[in-house]
Amino acid sequence: MRIVIKIGTSTLAHPTGHLNIRRVEEMCKIISDMKNAGNSIILVSSGAIGMGVGKLGLRSRPSDIPTKQAAAAVGQCELMYTYDRIFSQYHHTVAQLLITGEDVKNEIRHGNFNNTLERLLELNAIPIINENDTVATDEIVIGDNDTLAAIVAQSVKADKLILLSDIDGLYTADPHTDPDAKLISVVNRIDEKLCALAGGTASDQGTGGMKTKIQAAKICMECGCDMVITNGNRPEYLYDILDGKMVGTTFTEKNLC
Repeated sequence: MRIVIKIGTSTLAHPTGHLNIRRVEEMCKIISDMKNAGNSIILVSSGAIGMGVGKLGLRSRPSDIPTKQAAAAVGQCELMYTYDRIFSQYHHTVAQLLITGEDVKNEIRHGNFNNTLERLLELNAIPIINENDTVATDEIVIGDNDTLAAIVAQSVKADKLILLSDIDGLYTADPHTDPDAKLISVVNRIDEKLCALAGGTASDQGTGGMKTKIQAAKICMECGCDMVITNGNRPEYLYDILDGKMVGTTFTEKNLC
């Protein structure tokens, strides 16, 4: 299978912004095993700004663009060093791709991006993609890595997109405030009622929320790619998803009954 895995900031880091070492090491070990089984893996990783905040000792995530870009510049180095160090233990090579909105919107640049990505997969590397937060501005920003991951999945004709986040999946109501909220296991169609369930950003560290995940699901379902939202606190769920077990919320046009 060709699988895109999006890793949210809350999966990578503690609320302090510092790396969650145990979780990241376990996640990279499992992804390495998935690759050893013959799957092509592409990572879309958040966390540059969040890890930069921790490395620079800032008290909170910055709101001004220059400080965000500075934090991203510092954090991206830490992020890729971590991935390279851990994946190397399992004899896998990683590659960094930093893109902006223009690399998606411009046909020539998008073609170049796709060509590089395909060649990296042919060379058996693990591409790790992030938006180039060090140079992105409001005019060229993609905005969130849920959307970016869906665009990547669409571009490479992925079989599955897995979003690792700080939530278990899509609920019938906000589980933080409604004790009767129930997890929705399968979504076959996205309509206005479903979109109304989307909220804002749950984490102070990240930029996405359920709204961006539903938007990502729309992109995936339109190109025949299944998408799963699951809790990144449990990296072992990746095995369950690969085995076809129902974990989190699956967006698919297929009948799974």
